[in-house]
Parts: sequence; structure tokens; C-alpha cells
Amino acid sequence: MSTETTPVVPLPAGSARIVTAVGAAGTLASAFLAWTWTSEFPGDLTVTGYPGGLQWFTLTAGVATLLLLLATQGVPGLRWIGPRGSNNAVLFAAAGAAVTTWYTLISISVDLGGLANLEPGGWIAGVFSLIALTGALGLPLDRRTTVPVKVLPLPVFSLLAIGPLAVVGADAIPETHPVADVMAMLAVGLLIAAGGVILTQLVHLANSWLRLGTVERPLPPTRTLPSWVELLFVIGAFGAGLFIVTFGIDTEYGELFTGYLFLLGFLIAAFTKAGLIARLRALTVKHRSVTTGAAFAAAASFPFTQTSDQYTSVATNILIFATVALGLNIVVGLAGLLDLGYVAFLGVGAYTAALFSGSPASPIQLQLPWWAAMLIGAAVSMIFGVVIGAPTLRLRGDYLAIVTLGFGEIFRITMLNLNGTTGPDVTNGSNGIPRIPDMEIFGFDLGQKHTVLGVELGRFSNYYLLMLAVTAVVVLVFARVSNSRLGRAWVAIREDETAAEAMGINGFRVKLVAFALGAFLAGLAGTVQAHVSYTVTPDQYTFAEALPPNSAFLLAAVILGGMGTISGPLVGATLLFLIPKKLEFLADYQLLAFGIALIILMRVRPEGLIPNRRQQLEFHEAAEIPAQASPVDDTLTKAGA
Repeated sequence: MSTETTPVVPLPAGSARIVTAVGAAGTLASAFLAWTWTSEFPGDLTVTGYPGGLQWFTLTAGVATLLLLLATQGVPGLRWIGPRGSNNAVLFAAAGAAVTTWYTLISISVDLGGLANLEPGGWIAGVFSLIALTGALGLPLDRRTTVPVKVLPLPVFSLLAIGPLAVVGADAIPETHPVADVMAMLAVGLLIAAGGVILTQLVHLANSWLRLGTVERPLPPTRTLPSWVELLFVIGAFGAGLFIVTFGIDTEYGELFTGYLFLLGFLIAAFTKAGLIARLRALTVKHRSVTTGAAFAAAASFPFTQTSDQYTSVATNILIFATVALGLNIVVGLAGLLDLGYVAFLGVGAYTAALFSGSPASPIQLQLPWWAAMLIGAAVSMIFGVVIGAPTLRLRGDYLAIVTLGFGEIFRITMLNLNGTTGPDVTNGSNGIPRIPDMEIFGFDLGQKHTVLGVELGRFSNYYLLMLAVTAVVVLVFARVSNSRLGRAWVAIREDETAAEAMGINGFRVKLVAFALGAFLAGLAGTVQAHVSYTVTPDQYTFAEALPPNSAFLLAAVILGGMGTISGPLVGATLLFLIPKKLEFLADYQLLAFGIALIILMRVRPEGLIPNRRQQLEFHEAAEIPAQASPVDDTLTKAGA
């Protein structure tokens, strides 16, 4: 693939820089003006002289655009922000400013009922954000020389006529007619499909026009810094990461969270193109032990940033979901086994802990210590993993997926039928096992508030810290096992099972160990989940549901985050938990918007958000991937990839 460095909009380089700078300065200045006349829009954008709500995102994107523009010009003190000197970083930052700004303006118009609700500050923000974007398109950009225009098949365009006709037909049917509701839903679906066709074709046209690509720009050598300075950079990066994640979890309304996602996506792309992410990555690889400690220290600091348990409960459930996803990553990401019933192992651990934790509704009136309940729950899950895996792991691919899907449903239905009527009285059927008492660890009751370092930690804060310790154990197990001889055998089985067995690897035994270990880790997280939620019921462990955890979301978290890595499933699980949670304001269209978000993410990053190099090479040409001086995640590298 040949590349070039040319502008999209034919402007002189100097003029393009001036236009971009003026647009960025005007965009960030507009955040200090009133955008609407009423405080009914969330965030109160009526104040002049101080940003509020979504205006902070416009301000941040404007500042990032201006700083990256100055960095590409080699301004002293700013070159560390954009070490590669690529103007593509400026373009992504300017696009982020335009998208977040116009998203806010459109939201104001929709929520309040028209463009008349915009104040002059809103119009100034919209105009200057477009000026900055136009100027960025006039900068010399890294582009592919040719990108053919993709045209969708002609039959697909028939939806453009069928959609409106279906709406007209649905309106003509009386509301009392039995098929009125069905026709209305069908018409809306066809209309959305028609919109999807238009959007997809516009994306193809924009791609052929922009022709954005990657020109190999190696990072310039940096000055040798004292180790303590490099450590400060690493700690500062994780401190910034803590702020970003905390802000996302603490968002109070859906519009703010959606703008947060837009801004975060564009800024990550901008700083990746600039080379800042690669430079920080090199520092984290160099100081791996400090990086690990800083990561968990930042995560442990989260409860101390909260004034109540409102958002700590969300963070606790994210950790449970992420830990189970990391366990599934052993099965899917390393061993290559498609498991569609993995949530059942989470349920086995939860039910076991509920039965042995002293719940009044448990038929087993025995309360074990916290450590015993956790170990027994994890062990029982592992036994189930062996029992299910032994007769089924000789299957491959889709056949194994169907069997594991059946196991997940069998577990849920079995728990439903152990109600004393259709089966033995063990699980109370659909009522589940309620009133599970809180854990007590060395006399420390996790259900009570405690003051630590002058900060009062509530119930969910206590469980968050416990779950963080469980996550640390799971991360340690994953890292050690994946770099071991067994981990290399899993990767060999995943890549080509026949070739691996020909080289002397016992495929069945290796896969069974992966299945058992994954089940053990899921059961460990399930024991904590039972105490966090106070109750366990069969409907918590389904294949697919609007909210995680369930098998479909767990598998999506692994694939979206990046199979075979440690940080990938953690990031994927965080996003897949937060996006449905924060999109509740869309009501009936929540799952539709969530599906669209997944499609966009998979279209942009089919290899996952944090992939290893092998996955990048599978989805992209080698020339499109910047060279890595050192492995980001040596899980795959040491496995012989």
C-alpha cells in the first residue's frame, strides 16, 4: 500500500495552520459563553464566563487541538505531546471538537424543541469547531494514494423506498387493528435500516475522499532521563487514567456520557497518532513492576474519590464482570475454545457461596468462614468445568459452542426447577436464595461503614476493594499461566490443533485444563457477587440480556477488548457494562444504540481495542501497523507468535 503526505482540502500549509489555530481558539473560548437560554437542558449551559456540562468537552478538545498543532511545529516544551509530528493527530482532535460540539447543539435542539433554543455562544461554538476541522483537513496529512469507492449492492438501496412506504402503510392501519403494533414496529425497523444504508454509503464515500492512512514515523530518540522522572511520568499517566475512568463512571446523565465517549475516542486516536501513547507504553514496559503497582494503586484509590456508594456500586459490578471476562479470556483468547455458556460457572460459584453463607433461605444451615466459602465456590465451579469439559472438549468450533450454550441453559433451568415441587428443595426456584449475609473478614464486616484514612467507606466500597484483590489474583494467574509452557501449548492449540497434536501436545488434556481454570476463576468472582447482590436467582445467569453479566456480553468483552491480552478484556468489560448502564435514557432504543456502538467499534477496531501484534497483522497490512520497539504484551511474544 503506497502512501503520501498531502492535504485533503487544498490550502497552503501556513494558511491551514492559521485557520486551525483560529478555529481551535474560538472553539475553546466559546465554552465560556451561554449556549442556551434555559437550564432545562442537563448541565445548565446558560452561564457566561464558566463552562458547564458538555461545554467542558468542547473546551478540552479545543485545547488538545491547539496543543497538538503547536507540538507538530516543534514548539519547545510541547514536542513531547506529539513526538511523531503527524498532523493526523491534529485532525482527530479537531474532529473530536466538532463532533462533541455539534452533538451538544443537536441534543439541545431535540430536547428543547428546535434551533431557536440556541444562544449565540452555541452558534459560535459550532462555526469555530467547523473552521478548526476545515483547517486541519488543509494540513499535510498521512494518506493512502488510492482508495476505491465502495458502492453497496443495488438491492440494498431498495430499502430507501421500502422504509418510507412501510411508514405510510403503518399510518393507514387503524390503531385498533390487531396488526397495528406489529406493522408500526416493522415500519420503524425498515426506516432505521434505510438510514443505516445511507450512513454506510456516506462512510464509504468519506473514506475514499479522506484516504487517511499511516506513514511509518519512528519515534525520535528522547533524552536520557533519570529513573525517578520516568517513574513520575508513569504514575502521572495512571493518575490521569483514574480521573478519566472516574469521570465516566460518575456521569450523571446520558447526554454527558455519550459526549464523554465521543471525546475519549477521538482523543485516544489523536494521541496515538501523535506518538504519545507509544512513548508512555515504552515507559510502562521499561518499568513493568512499577506500572503494575501504579495501576492497582490508582484502582484502589477510586473509593476515596467518592462521597457516596452511588457510583462505587457500579464500579464493583464492573470489576466482577471484568474479572469473569478475564477468566473467559483463558478459554477463548488463549485456548481458542468458543464457550457460549460461561456465565453458568459464575452462577455455580454464586449459588455455592449462597448455600454455605448462612442465609435463612438456604436449606443448608451452615455458615462457613469467608475464605472457605470462596474456595468451595471456586472449587465446585472447577469441578463443573471438568465434568462438562470431559465429554465435550473433543468437539471443535461451532459444535463446541452449541454444547456450551446448552450447558448454560441447562444450569439456569436446573436452578429454576430445584424448588421443592418439580425437584428437590435446594435453590428455591425462581425466588432464589435471598438475604445472603455480608462477608466478615478477620472481624471486618464488609456490610458496615468504616473510616479509612479519614474517608468513610460504605458497603460497596468495601466490596470494591475485596473485588480488586480478587482481580489482582486473577491477573497474576493469567500472566503466569499464559507465559508458561502450558500457555504456549494453548496458543498452539488455538492456532492449529492438528499441527499442535502432531508436535506431541495432548490437545484434550490441555483444553480441559483451560476449561477448568477458567471455571475456577469465574466461580471465585461468583462468590463475591452473591454477597454483593444479597441474593442469587436463575434469571441472573442467562445467555443474553439487556445488562451484563451474561454469556453474550462476556464473549463480546473479550473480543472487543482484545483476545489473549490482560488489559483488553478489562477495558472491554468496563465499556460493555457502562454503555448499556448510561444509555438507559434512550428507553426502548437502548439496545439499538448499543448495537450500533458495537458495530462501529468492531468496524474501526476489528482486532480489539488493546490487541497484540498478531491480531493486528490478521486484520491489517503490516505497513499500517507502527513498529514496536518492545512488546506491549509479552503473552503472545513468549508463546512463539
